[in-house]
Amino acid sequence: MTLQQALSFGLVGLTVIVFIWGRWRYDLVALGALAVGIAIGVIPIKSAFDGVSNDIVIIIASALVLSAAVARSGLVDTILAPLVPRLKSEKSQVPVFATATAILSMLSKNVGALALMMPTALQIARRTNTPASRVLMPMSFASLVGGLAVLVGTSPNIIVAEVRGEATGTPFGMFDYFPVGGILTVIAILYLTFAYRLLPKDRKASISVDAALAANAYMTEVEVPAGWDWKSSRVGDIRKFGDGSNQVVAILRNHKRISAPHPNRKILAGDTLLLEGEEQELNELIVRAGLKMSLTDRPVALAEPTDEVRVVEAVIGANSDLVGESAKSFALHEAHGVNLIGVSRSGYRMRGPLSSTRLKSGDILVLQGSEQSLPEALKALGLLPLAEREVRLGGIRHAIAPAVILVGAMVVVATGLLPVAAGFFIAAVLVVAVGALRMREAYAALDAPVLILVAALIPVSDSISRSGGADLIAAALSGAFHGMPPLVTLTAMMAVAMIATPFLNNAATVLIVAPIGMGLAKQLGLSPDPFLMAVAVGAGCDFLTPVGHQCNTLVMGPGGYRFGDYARLGAPLSVIILLVAPLLISLFWPFTVP
Repeated sequence: MTLQQALSFGLVGLTVIVFIWGRWRYDLVALGALAVGIAIGVIPIKSAFDGVSNDIVIIIASALVLSAAVARSGLVDTILAPLVPRLKSEKSQVPVFATATAILSMLSKNVGALALMMPTALQIARRTNTPASRVLMPMSFASLVGGLAVLVGTSPNIIVAEVRGEATGTPFGMFDYFPVGGILTVIAILYLTFAYRLLPKDRKASISVDAALAANAYMTEVEVPAGWDWKSSRVGDIRKFGDGSNQVVAILRNHKRISAPHPNRKILAGDTLLLEGEEQELNELIVRAGLKMSLTDRPVALAEPTDEVRVVEAVIGANSDLVGESAKSFALHEAHGVNLIGVSRSGYRMRGPLSSTRLKSGDILVLQGSEQSLPEALKALGLLPLAEREVRLGGIRHAIAPAVILVGAMVVVATGLLPVAAGFFIAAVLVVAVGALRMREAYAALDAPVLILVAALIPVSDSISRSGGADLIAAALSGAFHGMPPLVTLTAMMAVAMIATPFLNNAATVLIVAPIGMGLAKQLGLSPDPFLMAVAVGAGCDFLTPVGHQCNTLVMGPGGYRFGDYARLGAPLSVIILLVAPLLISLFWPFTVP
């Protein structure tokens, strides 16, 4: 072993130990490893930052933006709408949501697919008194296996494809993973359909700041446009929409106010409705019913072409000049360039038009204004901004464009017209260019810690291959597995990746283990493809902990899960994958060198 190899092994080993220790953030540890590698000379300065421009990082970032655009479109909710009335118990909810999440994970990155499905699942679970703990973990596991079926479904697939491309000149294609990943997805969903009963029923979900703020009941004002023809055109239908939290507080018709209208009263074109409900349900109602926000007609003045229109929440302070005033009397739009589009007041239901409602200290306002003028307006009005989150009441929603762009990108990549990174980067730019996602939303969709982790670890992992360390380990492993059937060696390599990923993060696992798998195949005189596939499957299947993959972390709080709950459902599934996947890989990816 040379000094360079020893230093490379020491750097990676120390990085793994710090990852397992968990004292510092993953991204900080990765950056620290990169800095140490540069300092001790195992990472050349000229290639130290190659990870930033690596195709892996571009593909992951683009997939996250595309997932956010599809989520913003509301297309999935529309597709699932006919099924919602039939999902009356966990017995039907688990397979439907698990299947939908798995399919979406084949169209975009798995964490984006799960984030897209969770609000609908939680809403229906709450309405049917189904414990969220019985639904969310199966959805997370389904997103993991669904992501195995296509190149962009999960980070391990993307990284493995690039490793193969660097070694052979030809990376894995978009659907090369599908024969193995598709079958594993079907097997996993069948398992989850019945095995969800292993999960506890009594877990209480933790409530995030966003969830607490979203629970506020807002009142907003909408107009029923001319020629309006919606299937649900009575007051009672508004309440039935969504989670049942929406209320028609009053109808303003022909300059007369109809307070607390009867559920059977028909809503007519030209009516102005005072609606009350939670932000998400109100937004869905306004968008789907084709109602028009009456208080956003006044244009927001933009300081420059690059300025954006934003919507924020703010609390009226005790010394605010707005106390005792109304939006009309204070001339909010004329004096400060902002529109009042919603008000939340605890313990009191407002029945008059928003523009003439007398405001009180402690009221939560939803204000619309330009990105540059809002901070000044909040300060001048004595308003205290709440924790920053995306608030949507009405607004334009591009229902079809994101899906069309995403499908187009997959077709272009699958047919080889463009490389994966280029195809998905162009698609990500397009969804912003057509207005399906604003730049602020695109930036928010980027998972910066994961992108930094991958970008920093690429040069660190390359140091082992560059120094010849990967070949050294492969030679040792080939001696250990000499004379054994290739299937046993393949299973062992998958097990190594599966065991390592809860502690290293799946991207880090692939970056470290994939080059070793390539070297092992070379030492044994076998094709590297099945070993790379085994690493991808093993690293993508963390069913044992909440920390190895973002999907598992995402459901931990809303599901109220404890660390050990993951193994209750995940350990049997891990065994099934470990038994079935090597057989499938060897069937579709023969061991013989072509």
